[in-house]
Amino acid sequence: MLGDIWSSSELTAENLGITEIKLSFLRDNGILKPGIHWKSSPLGQIKPWKPKALYNIKNCRNIINKFYVEENSSNAA
Repeated sequence: MLGDIWSSSELTAENLGITEIKLSFLRDNGILKPGIHWKSSPLGQIKPWKPKALYNIKNCRNIINKFYVEENSSNAA
């Protein structure tokens, strides 16, 4: 079994070495894509709710590393 691939924002930020604010920024600005990097978690929340986001740490790490490399490559030129 692969287990649950979705983690809280706190755990994800800690694993990625960034803050939860930076993680939210990446999500809000479209760097992290819904269904790939994050999903909503309405479990146990009454409507109307502001669902908490759950993150796929592996996919987030991949896109953040890619984004970082591309950003540094464009700055070097």
